[in-house]
Amino acid sequence: MSKKYVYLFSEGDASMRNILGGKGANLAEMTRMGFPVPQGFTVSTEACTKYYEDGQKISDEILEQIYAALAETEKIVGKKFGDLENPFLVSVRSGARASMPGMMDTILNLGLNDIAVQGLAKKTNNERFAYDSYRRFIQMFSDVVMELSKKRFEEIIDEMKEERGITFDTEFSTEDLKEMVEKFKAFYKSEKGEDFPQDPKVQMIESIKAVFRSWDNPRANVYRRMNDIPYSWGTAVNVQAMVFGNMGETSGTGVAFTRNPSTGEKKLYGEYLINAQGEDVVAGVRTPNPIAQLENDMPEVYKEFTEIATKLENHYRDMQDMEYTIEEGKLYMLQTRNGKRTAASAIKIAVDLVNEGMLTKEEAILKVEPKQLDSLLHPTFVQDELKKADVFVKGLAASPGAACGKVYFTAEDCVEAVQRGEKVVLVRLETSPEDIEGMDAAEGILTSRGGMTSHAAVVARGMGTCCVAGCGDVKVDYDNSCFYVNDTKVSEGDYISLDGSTGNVYLGQIPTEEAKLAGDFETFMGWADEIRTLKVYTNADTPRDAKHAVEFGAQGIGLCRTEHMFFAEDRIAAIREMIVSKTVEQRKAALDKLLPMQRGDFEELYRVMGDRPVTVRLLDPPLHEFVPHTDEEIKDLAKEMGLEFADLKATVEGLKEFNPMLGHRGCRLAVTYPEIAEMQARAIMEAAVACNKDGLNVVPEIMIPLVGEVKELKYVKSFVVETAKKVLEENNMDFDFEVGTMIEVPRAALTAGEIAKEAEFFSFGTNDLTQMTFGFSRDDAGAFLNDYYEKKIFESDPFAKLDQIGVGKLVRMAAEAGREARPEIKLGICGEHGGDPSTIDFCHRVGLNYVSCSPFRVPIARLAAAHAAVNNK
Repeated sequence: MSKKYVYLFSEGDASMRNILGGKGANLAEMTRMGFPVPQGFTVSTEACTKYYEDGQKISDEILEQIYAALAETEKIVGKKFGDLENPFLVSVRSGARASMPGMMDTILNLGLNDIAVQGLAKKTNNERFAYDSYRRFIQMFSDVVMELSKKRFEEIIDEMKEERGITFDTEFSTEDLKEMVEKFKAFYKSEKGEDFPQDPKVQMIESIKAVFRSWDNPRANVYRRMNDIPYSWGTAVNVQAMVFGNMGETSGTGVAFTRNPSTGEKKLYGEYLINAQGEDVVAGVRTPNPIAQLENDMPEVYKEFTEIATKLENHYRDMQDMEYTIEEGKLYMLQTRNGKRTAASAIKIAVDLVNEGMLTKEEAILKVEPKQLDSLLHPTFVQDELKKADVFVKGLAASPGAACGKVYFTAEDCVEAVQRGEKVVLVRLETSPEDIEGMDAAEGILTSRGGMTSHAAVVARGMGTCCVAGCGDVKVDYDNSCFYVNDTKVSEGDYISLDGSTGNVYLGQIPTEEAKLAGDFETFMGWADEIRTLKVYTNADTPRDAKHAVEFGAQGIGLCRTEHMFFAEDRIAAIREMIVSKTVEQRKAALDKLLPMQRGDFEELYRVMGDRPVTVRLLDPPLHEFVPHTDEEIKDLAKEMGLEFADLKATVEGLKEFNPMLGHRGCRLAVTYPEIAEMQARAIMEAAVACNKDGLNVVPEIMIPLVGEVKELKYVKSFVVETAKKVLEENNMDFDFEVGTMIEVPRAALTAGEIAKEAEFFSFGTNDLTQMTFGFSRDDAGAFLNDYYEKKIFESDPFAKLDQIGVGKLVRMAAEAGREARPEIKLGICGEHGGDPSTIDFCHRVGLNYVSCSPFRVPIARLAAAHAAVNNK
């Protein structure tokens, strides 16, 4: 028996989602439940995959099955496809497994041609309706299937309105619509060189091919990448008998939700239009009525609809989004699906469904996507104001939230403006660590270069600051303190507004409002915490970040990057003095100035975190990041430090590396300059001493970065431990401390068993591990990764979503070897990946103890860890 590729609605059910797609499976389920569904059939997702395998052709085998299903559907509806007296018309819609906006648009009224339109007019006794249906079909088919310009059709309609002095489509007479059909067909012929297809079967097969093609359109590819939907899934196609909502005053069409998708309130929510087709509701040509009014207009239909809505919600045990049409007083259900909803409403609905006894806590947890929580944690624009604004330019939605402020182009100017009480947006070509104070001061950050994992994006997410990155249309002119988008100039001090959740940039000010968390959110997150087994830590370098993270439920700090503490105005001078030192003595003198500052930093962090674990990473970046690079800046610094310009320039030049990512950094710095690591170890231990004297129970965790050879770790660990013991002796105290390492060099992962003999914990630094395993740098990969996505070599950004096959294999090997050598070893992950739900699922399966992510991603990680626990039971 040959493989089945086409299913009648009566042959499927909700469990067949992978084959029938979401829409097809739900139409089959509603048919099974006995609801009034216009009948039809689904061409499966497997047929889509085969279409691509066969070089974008529909095989004869599948064509045969389509025609057989069509013949069965004709019997059910009692009409013939292509019949000129009583034509059987269908709609063609796409429906993938996961709901995907931006996929192919719907085609309605398929099956009409020059003769069938007359049959439809006679049969319905409504000539205007027939020609209106035909002109809509020509318009949709030409646009969606044949990719002709939508704009030209709109222009023809507008020209005809102008000639007749009318405003609305509904004012066209039957004769007008006949003329419009002829004009549409003439435009089609002029573009395509052939007449508009009159054979209904050709129309149908071409439409099915167009749905399959749309699976691979740029919009769909981008959406899939953002939402982890595999390309291999394919989309299904639903061919369904048409019912008409535009047959007069007892017909209509609408959309409804069983609960409010914005607030979660338990009340039927939706709208409908009398005498209209579904497209009219969406197109916004006429203002629809609220669904409650249907009770007055058509009480019988309203009663039937509310009963079906309740049954559907109880059956699917989730809020439903339903489309329906009323044809001459008879109700038809065209679709139901779990409704899209705001994050706040998702949480309220999940909590309510548990309280109503419809779901268990485990099931409720899975109803909210971890990424949805992002929008709850950041300021948002006031929605009514946002609707009035026009998008000025679009970049990548790199860090969520809404920001509005005056444009400044340097970190210094931002800081000064904020001190004057202004709200600012920092605009840069790209950001670097020197911009950190400006980024901290700004409401939002806009860069014209860099991707979702650029410096700007990563730091902004860590701070919870809104960021739009990689906005290539923004041409920055630093010399004249302005930027251009095409011919529009935006100068320093002008207001712009950024939406980090969409990547949209607006001119002028749009008011924002703070995120509100409480009540249901706390209940829901409490359930997530009960269910998960992975601990969630945070990456935090400042007390402010740590405080945020604790408020968001962090259980410790998995990564404190000490270098971020050095970029502050009062510190950078001392670190630069250390860098230009010629002798160990000079270097130690400079480090002595840094010691109290570092100690103060750690002490503040420990006090914010209480008894929660804090892992401090020793200095990691190459020293050249701390020195100026232009002659102008070097001159200023030489003057400040009392050095000769030539000497300082030579030092700066000497620090330049061809490939700093693989250069003199991490533990290699500590090997060359042990005194740096000694100073940091002393600062960490003295801070712990001060806190423990006050009754805290701090167990310092000192992390040595970038180890690739166990002897490196042994060497650096020897003087870190020696320094730590000295501090304990000096203070006559005795408490535990731990020394561990980052696993971020592939060789460390391969020799993890040896390294575990020296390290008390492993933290997987997956940013560097990804760079070194793939052999491309995070900062440069943005230039070519888009080509890799387009050519289907990569489906997702390996810096945002852990590559589980390659990099993940190293993590798994290292975890297993580490445990074998030291059974009680603590294992965690602390790259940007630590906040990505699919990576968290992987960490749960590998058996890590914790994930560590930026403060604003902590709630996301808590929920993702709960999902992992439920999904891997």
